[in-house]
Amino acid sequence: MCGIVGVLGSHEVAPILVEALKRLEYRGYDSAGIATINDGVLDRRRAVGKLVNLSDRLVHDPLAGKSGIGHTRWATHGGPSETNAHPHRAGSVAVVHNGIIENFRELRAEMAEVGLQFETETDTETVAMLAQHHLNKGLSPVEAAFKTIDRLEGAFALAFLFDGESDLIVAARKGSPLAIGHGAGEMFVGSDAIALAPLTDRITYLEEGDRAVVTRAGVEIRDAHGALANREVRQIQIDDARIDKAGHKHFMAKEIAEQPTVLSATLANYLGSDDQITLPDPGIDFTSIDRLTMVACGTAYYACLTAKYWFEQIARLPVEVDVASEFRYREPPIPGRTLALFVSQSGETADTLAALRYCEGKADKIVSVINVPESSIARESDLALPIFAGVEVGVASTKAFTCQLTVLLMLVLKAAQARGTISAAQMSGHVAALRAIPAMINLAIAQNDAMAKTARKLSEARDILFLGRGQMYPLALEGALKLKEISYIHAEAYASGELKHGPIALIDKHVPVVVMAPKDTLFDKTVSNMQEVMARKGKVVLITDNDGLKEAGDGVWADITMPDCPDIIAPIVYAVPAQLLAYHTAVAKGTDVDQPRNLAKSVTVE
Repeated sequence: MCGIVGVLGSHEVAPILVEALKRLEYRGYDSAGIATINDGVLDRRRAVGKLVNLSDRLVHDPLAGKSGIGHTRWATHGGPSETNAHPHRAGSVAVVHNGIIENFRELRAEMAEVGLQFETETDTETVAMLAQHHLNKGLSPVEAAFKTIDRLEGAFALAFLFDGESDLIVAARKGSPLAIGHGAGEMFVGSDAIALAPLTDRITYLEEGDRAVVTRAGVEIRDAHGALANREVRQIQIDDARIDKAGHKHFMAKEIAEQPTVLSATLANYLGSDDQITLPDPGIDFTSIDRLTMVACGTAYYACLTAKYWFEQIARLPVEVDVASEFRYREPPIPGRTLALFVSQSGETADTLAALRYCEGKADKIVSVINVPESSIARESDLALPIFAGVEVGVASTKAFTCQLTVLLMLVLKAAQARGTISAAQMSGHVAALRAIPAMINLAIAQNDAMAKTARKLSEARDILFLGRGQMYPLALEGALKLKEISYIHAEAYASGELKHGPIALIDKHVPVVVMAPKDTLFDKTVSNMQEVMARKGKVVLITDNDGLKEAGDGVWADITMPDCPDIIAPIVYAVPAQLLAYHTAVAKGTDVDQPRNLAKSVTVE
């Protein structure tokens, strides 16, 4: 979850490190720090809270040097404090770390036996202590780092900086992503390419177990067995314009507004002018698949739940959907003729990646739906399907969710066509619906003012329920998650038909109930459940289309009118009110929309 960066440069490195950390702050913002080497002397500065606090510290207490490492933290071991902030230092070693060292207690006990004293509550300090211990025994910095890495258990991306070594960073990865950037007489290390984009477009991705000796002359990479590894240098393209707010108050607002544009790009990359859906090579033979296992976390999990309805109803393909953090520990049997599909915005989600590795050698094929084509999940899949959402900075996923849904829907239609479960006329209608998505999203966003007005009312509530039936149920779950994430209001979602089986006990005049109900085949049943709420003085917010509002709008507390759209794309279109209600509620409450407390964008630890 944390973000790390390292620079061996030709200019003063502190401002470069801070700027790179700004691009990684979505990974964690509990504290931040940098360490540099100036005239051979290692020094560091750290601060609690957002990165701006570190910037302020550096104004009053600057740090010189052209070599350095930096870190922005999401706290795991030890609460947010300057003492627990990275870089951690032991003697002549400074370390930044993303991940969790699972055997740190054992290592800490060993260090205590040789007289080394700990100052922090973190697992990372143990790494610095162990490296210093090896230096004390006469090993070189590289040898000390490698010997330390050999002892570590768990997940980590690491960068070591050594006193007296102004042309050396040692880096390593196991379970957490790490990239090496190549410049002209300069070299860089970063948790992902976004951090390094202003510095270089030439990137080498370390593979599992790799360790790297980085100098200004280049990088030497060794694999998990110590053998020299020739990793590819890739030229990447990252649109820097995607990493500013473009006049919006928050990244989340910008990314909601971008959805028509990015969804058009998603469609253009898979849907040809001949209305044929084309997948990258190698494709999928859906006639050889009997079942589909889908695995993801958070919002991506709700995308999978939505796709389950589509796969089963349209392609007649049985689907199991699982939360990644439970999947591999459940050790589910995976019979033959099973396709395993993993969804992750970052492509580095630790639980999802671990679930993918559990399926290796068991599932017939592994497919991923990702936003970062060079990510670990993409590289370890048989087929990776990019969603083309562009960089998403806001912690609460918006445009990535709708792009995930769109790619999954196209995959469903491809499967249905191959399996002969839809006619040519039905396929033509579904493709027309796909092409209408950007326009429908535009119409939904046009209801922004109505959603802001409703959100101001919601912001006064302590508890909010969301209801939906059929393919609207996962959207209700997503709406509740969004609201919890950024407004800190307690929210829960239920399938509408489950209301009377327990949750209706929560209903009173203080509890708003958001009902997501397009005028579809299940509309009348949803309205019946809505009436049960109103009979108990619950405050109903009805999100529906014109026909739905005419039929069931009387007596509701608030309503939001959505465009009339084909049923198949309704979950994609109705994602917009789920997003905007949460956004405006958070704004009304004054919470931090883009960086909500306790959360980080890329969850790279278990």
